Amino acid sequence: MAAKDSVQIAPPDGKLGILIPGIGAVSTTFMAGVEAVKRGLGAPVGSLTQLSTIRLGKRTDGRTPLIKDFVPLSTLDELVFGGWDIFEDTAYEAAVNAKVLEHDLLEKVKEPLSKIRPMKAVFDHDYVRRINGPNIKQGKTKMDKAEMLMEDIEHFRKQNGCARMVMIWCASTEVFHRPDSVHQTVKDFECGLMKNDPEIAPSQIYAYAALKSGVPFANGAPNLTTDTPALLELARERNIPICGKDFKTGQTFMKTLIAPGLKARMLGLNGWFSTNILGNRDGEVLEDPGSFKSKEETKLSVLDQILQPSLYPQLYKDLYHAVRINYYPPRGDAKEGWDNIDIFGWLGYPMQIKINFLCRDSILAAPLVLDLVLFLDLAQRAGMKGIQEWLSFYFKAPMTAPGLYPEHDIFIQLMKLKNTLRWMRGEDLITHLGLEYYD
Repeated sequence: MAAKDSVQIAPPDGKLGILIPGIGAVSTTFMAGVEAVKRGLGAPVGSLTQLSTIRLGKRTDGRTPLIKDFVPLSTLDELVFGGWDIFEDTAYEAAVNAKVLEHDLLEKVKEPLSKIRPMKAVFDHDYVRRINGPNIKQGKTKMDKAEMLMEDIEHFRKQNGCARMVMIWCASTEVFHRPDSVHQTVKDFECGLMKNDPEIAPSQIYAYAALKSGVPFANGAPNLTTDTPALLELARERNIPICGKDFKTGQTFMKTLIAPGLKARMLGLNGWFSTNILGNRDGEVLEDPGSFKSKEETKLSVLDQILQPSLYPQLYKDLYHAVRINYYPPRGDAKEGWDNIDIFGWLGYPMQIKINFLCRDSILAAPLVLDLVLFLDLAQRAGMKGIQEWLSFYFKAPMTAPGLYPEHDIFIQLMKLKNTLRWMRGEDLITHLGLEYYD
């Protein structure tokens, strides 16, 4: 496809503030990792913005710059971190408690992490039932709490001299709930905040505060959050990019690798049974059936969208798909996932695939956080507003325009992401047609 004029992108001058609800395992692994990379103590493995290249033009042109040299991204030196949590631990103390990174490494980044003290959090026990903490905002109404968050954002901006900011949700999974009447318009939502409507979750209060403050918002959990008409309207009205939901890390990452391959070869599927053991705070929160329901919905939706059983009923219509998560404290952040996949091939003959993925949840999530904050900031500087579907690559349940099904195939997602970057810089989009080499 022919190139168009490139998008006008403001330069990434000045500091980029990264505000994170949830100073736990994922966010401290991200922050400590960035500090470690800056000091040459490790490599940003898993991050497209830091390590991936992008092909430009024909294969024979030999143009494959690093993404970070192709689009104007903030550098790691320009990032400053802050956030909220229900516990008072500094980011260093939270990282020690999370037991993800080795103590020797944490000692080398102790100084910057110790300076990050969480602000008092907006918390509602009805939405996260398995944990409690002392560092919580008190206010008569949810609107009062939203205004307190906006004050926090503005204070952080001034205190750290931030030119721009991004907010990314790394806190716990909230209980499952569907959009209600309060979520239909911005006016309804603001009335609901003032009336303490129980259907407004803490994550939605954070998202509202971010959008009102002109701050892009990414949702790393399966919570409803910005995926409602009211907050979508607010994001577009204020020209702010948003994306989510639920970081695609362990077992679901494997599903989006394998399911497209099975479908590409027109191999059938009778059943896919997935189970996990996980011992960190995320695992503890997911012991609650309400929070697990939120996670289950995003995990189950992946196969249905990739396999399209309505188009291929003889291969996938009767697929039995089950997902289990079990809290197992001794395992900590080192999650283990088992998948049993019953497939069938030529003439219906059965076969099986077994996967045992011993992964580290936060190690897989940290580079996604880095990429998302840098790409959201890029989108903001490029004047892109509302849902950023090109960032679906990073999520289990990508947000899409109302009425549009999400694309879950990770290879299509990556093509979409890179083509969006090409489009932003006025380069030809790559179709992989290939006929031009043979004519």
